[in-house]
Amino acid sequence: MPAINFAAIFIAFLVLVLSLTVHEAAHALTADRLGDPTARLLGRLSLNPAVHIDPIGTILFPLISMFTGAPLIGWAKPVPVSPNRLGRHWKRKFMVIAAAGPASNIVIAVVAALLLRVVPVSGSLGEATLAPLAVFLYRMVGLNVLLAVFNMIPVPPLDGGNVMAGVLRGPVAEAYDRLRPYGFLILYALILTGMLGRIVIPAADAVESWLL
Repeated sequence: MPAINFAAIFIAFLVLVLSLTVHEAAHALTADRLGDPTARLLGRLSLNPAVHIDPIGTILFPLISMFTGAPLIGWAKPVPVSPNRLGRHWKRKFMVIAAAGPASNIVIAVVAALLLRVVPVSGSLGEATLAPLAVFLYRMVGLNVLLAVFNMIPVPPLDGGNVMAGVLRGPVAEAYDRLRPYGFLILYALILTGMLGRIVIPAADAVESWLL
């Protein structure tokens, strides 16, 4: 039985919590700027992970996947948005709010990639000293790219589904909106058939290789 690398698990878990926190805070901030204070009034406009953590999605599932070697799975509590508070062009604003989460993950990935270019992981300070920082930054790049790509899949429960709903118009938009109650079933089908990995992994690898 292979030894469990607790340091690697701690780093991956820390990166996941931080990334999900920024993702949800970006939704909350964008909603507030566009006229909907719901998330702010509920205390969700914050970089405090405690207000965004979902006990199952942010703690239990990720830890199980890390200890078992399964693909990293995790999510935070979704930020509530009240479309009726967005006023005119609420669909367009809702689309921007949805896109803000994945966009924040891309920003984190870009910043981490830039830091990797300037942080010396070897040399006078010693490789052992900066290795944990390098691992942390690499994880920041990889996981945030993965979160961004996954969340932009155009299935209604995900941010990509809400972006698509804002783009579509007329009968096509109505037909797409009728898929919303079945969104999780579609996601489960993608996972069980392996299609999710075939969609997400190549795209995430391409973006990550470009950044690194």
